[in-house]
Amino acid sequence: MKKLLLAALTALTATAALAEYPDKPITIVVPFAAGGPTDKVARDFAEGLRKQLGKPIIIENAGGAGGTLGATKVAKAANDGYTILLTHIGMATSPALYRNLQYKTLEDFEYLGLINEVPMTLVGRSTLAANNYAELNTWIQANKGKINLAHAGVGSASHLCGLLFQSTLKVEMVAVPYKGTGPAMTDLLGGQVDIMCDQTTNTMGQAEGGKIKFYAVSTAKRLNMPALAKLPTLDESGLKGFNVTIWHGLYAPKGTPKPVVDKLNAALKATLKDPAFIKSEEALAAVVVTDNRVNGAEHKKFVEAEINKWTPVIRANVQYAD
Repeated sequence: MKKLLLAALTALTATAALAEYPDKPITIVVPFAAGGPTDKVARDFAEGLRKQLGKPIIIENAGGAGGTLGATKVAKAANDGYTILLTHIGMATSPALYRNLQYKTLEDFEYLGLINEVPMTLVGRSTLAANNYAELNTWIQANKGKINLAHAGVGSASHLCGLLFQSTLKVEMVAVPYKGTGPAMTDLLGGQVDIMCDQTTNTMGQAEGGKIKFYAVSTAKRLNMPALAKLPTLDESGLKGFNVTIWHGLYAPKGTPKPVVDKLNAALKATLKDPAFIKSEEALAAVVVTDNRVNGAEHKKFVEAEINKWTPVIRANVQYAD
């Protein structure tokens, strides 16, 4: 009898705790350094989440190993809803890039919803003779094996986009890796490299003044942004099915109670409708997700599709990073 009473009391206590969630600060682990694009998204999102949940949101930067160290930290954290992960497309590409991941991407997390998508732009040095994508493609075909394609390091957004671009075109280029987008852009501006495919968050600053040439966007549809509205998509330019965005999503450790998952998902959805958050994303040229991928199940299906999309591209072109 005492055991039954103890079990009932424990269950009531747990239920009460869930009903009161959150009753202390929540930590969002960002698996990259402070100041980068993902960190910026996380800090803006955290402010919206704070408004919805009424508790402080702490950002913890846990960078290293292409974002996998931070993801591992959350996968192994207590599943009480107080430690969650905000990360980008690396959630889908890490299984192909890293041989010994300490977590299973599709099994060790509760998927809370997709947050945004950041378009990519195909850009070139200002001295390139090509003035549009058709002319660029002609130049590429005439210079196979000689073209310097810059990227910000293995597994970076620019690296992934560049890989898919080469793979789709079936043209080999000379990949030139850098320790970040900044140095890569510096050399593109200086004419030391020819082309690069990178996030609008990193290329928009060069959109005026003719410092670099813009050729196309990576999205399925043209962008509704004044500076880029006239740019064609790579899909309409002949690379059928080409669609790359750098997306960000929110995750909790596997086994987080459903009431907590539901509360976090509701707060996520409300934040995505917050005018302040929408404005902050527009400043990054990012698009806030409004479709059914804001739901956990659809978010997970999307990540699984992204894993299937990127794994053959990465395995064909990149050795394991560990």
